[in-house]
Amino acid sequence: MTERALKLPKPFLTGLNELVPGLMLCVVIAAAASFVSAQYGGPTFLYALLIGISFHFLSDNPKCLPGIEVSAKKLVRVGVALLGVRIAISDVHAIGALGVTALAGAVVLTIGFSLMLAKLLRLPSMLGILSGGATGICGISAAMAISSTLPQKRENEHYTLLTAIGVAAFSTIAMVLYPLVVTVLELSRSEAGLFLGGSIHDVAQVVGAGFMISPEVGDSATLAKMFRVAMLMPVVVVFAFWFRSARQASGNDEAGKQPLVPFFLLVFIGLVVVNSLGWIPPVAVEMSSDISKWCLVISIAALGVKTSFEKLSELGWKPIALLMGNALFIAAYMLVVVYLGRMIF
Repeated sequence: MTERALKLPKPFLTGLNELVPGLMLCVVIAAAASFVSAQYGGPTFLYALLIGISFHFLSDNPKCLPGIEVSAKKLVRVGVALLGVRIAISDVHAIGALGVTALAGAVVLTIGFSLMLAKLLRLPSMLGILSGGATGICGISAAMAISSTLPQKRENEHYTLLTAIGVAAFSTIAMVLYPLVVTVLELSRSEAGLFLGGSIHDVAQVVGAGFMISPEVGDSATLAKMFRVAMLMPVVVVFAFWFRSARQASGNDEAGKQPLVPFFLLVFIGLVVVNSLGWIPPVAVEMSSDISKWCLVISIAALGVKTSFEKLSELGWKPIALLMGNALFIAAYMLVVVYLGRMIF
């Protein structure tokens, strides 16, 4: 093969060079957040957000901006698509009819409650959707996935960042406090798993809370949580259809070119189906999960770089009240479900 044949097109190289500074910045922040989390504990996503915010001064740097934008808007779609390898349709059968109904209801009702509370607090409905979806489904991953279906406006980026920070904080608090609730209320293994898996926001915190009690509760809680993660697919499809016209009208959606169902969502669905058929080897599942996590951590780091605490403070106390209200609502709902299940069975 000749040297000329190996030569890459100049526009491609130019575009790649423009992305490298900002992309490498976000990768380094993600690596630092992962190191701190591994050494000292705590949620990687939250560290990535906070470290990213400390580098906000680079968000307006013309050399870094293209890579930061790609990290914030494109890598999240890769990360969400690869979440499909962690879900199998057969997992639903192990939860039972009551569990499936309760967990699906938790997602729908939390989003509905969040929209209602946002209206009462006179907050934008977009913030209500993001915080409700993040609380009801799977934390920051859900916030990022839902955000990708919304009109790409600066306000929505602020709402996404605020939701991510709040969800990470409340999820960590829940990981510490909810095992105490389980102990005080003397919940059984299955009840504890349903409560923890149905009320804590992020997967990592669900696993941590469950295994604080026992390996059996940890497994039960993880299974319940993965069903909530599976609800990400239909919820994002609904919002993709709902906001399609708004995305096109915003002028940031390459009007007319955006497919009815985003490609990353089709990949997500395909991976769920393939994984359910048992065609993905465990090594590939683990590798894809790791890649998904890295893409999401890099994306949230980029989102942190793009926004400052000064801008967040302008939003006031109401968004915090919204996030706290959502957290309390889903926890109370799951406790009601647990006690209703105890009465029925």
